[in-house]
Amino acid sequence: MQIGNLSLRALRYLVAVAEAQSLTAAARRLNVSQPSLSEAVAGLEREMGIALFLRRHARGVTLTPAGTRVVAEARLLLRHAEDFMHSATALGEELAGEVSMGCFLTIAPRYLPSILAGFGRGAPRVSIRVEEGDHDQVLAALEAGRTEIALTYDFGLPEGLVVTPVAMLAPVVVLPLHHRLARRGSLGLEELIEEPYLLLDLPHSRDYFQGLFRACGLTPRIAFRSRSQELLRGLVGNGLGWTIQNVQPETPYAIDGSRITGVPLDRRLEPTRLVLAAAPGPASRPAVRALARFVRAAFGDGGIFDPRRSPAGGNAPGHASANPQ
Repeated sequence: MQIGNLSLRALRYLVAVAEAQSLTAAARRLNVSQPSLSEAVAGLEREMGIALFLRRHARGVTLTPAGTRVVAEARLLLRHAEDFMHSATALGEELAGEVSMGCFLTIAPRYLPSILAGFGRGAPRVSIRVEEGDHDQVLAALEAGRTEIALTYDFGLPEGLVVTPVAMLAPVVVLPLHHRLARRGSLGLEELIEEPYLLLDLPHSRDYFQGLFRACGLTPRIAFRSRSQELLRGLVGNGLGWTIQNVQPETPYAIDGSRITGVPLDRRLEPTRLVLAAAPGPASRPAVRALARFVRAAFGDGGIFDPRRSPAGGNAPGHASANPQ
């Protein structure tokens, strides 16, 4: 730690020399080289413009009057620094404070309300600041340190992030409620290829969806592009085309009240992997670890987002099966 041009390490060296009354003995006690110790003490004297020790050949060192006062103040400052570190560590061990979380913008409306509400009940002293964005924006916020953890897809993740898979989300066709294929148990893309397709036009997302068509040797008739998943759902509900989504809401309504339905796509098509991503350092904070545990439990067996969960099973949205503590 540095205070101006003074380091706490140099002050510790100073106090050790004063107590041992010998540079050699102090160096041995601190397990550092004597030249390093001598240079640190000399640096303090240069910085302060005073002599701290009288050096006597073969007889060690003694404090000057000024040195005696400086060593007393140094001891006090070192005790304050130690108290500060103890207090800071204690704060770090509490589930308190703010966690900054990034979230892919199409994931946020579906999952974040239940995550924030459920986690808040178990950790009421933790506040979560959310930064939404497309995939590139979410990663940029992580790399810049604006967020500590992010819920996003595993598209092109850079090396160095701590990545934890939480769910596999299969592609689903979104159709108007009364579409001719709306009651099917599953669909192949070829069955809809002649109808107008509505593309979620976000970085990486568009590549994923277009990759589904390429895997089937098909080219869609793109009638509309949008960065808004809700806008696409509304267009579907009004009979203007169909779309593919991986995040499915609980309601059969688009935001404008029109009726829609989801039909699973061919199981051979690639799902998307939902992950928690974090930079190596900040994710070690207890509050961040607790939030990560809560999110994993929410998508796990019996969690609030488990697709097998029965609405009558008593596990209402927002009540995860794991204590964030």
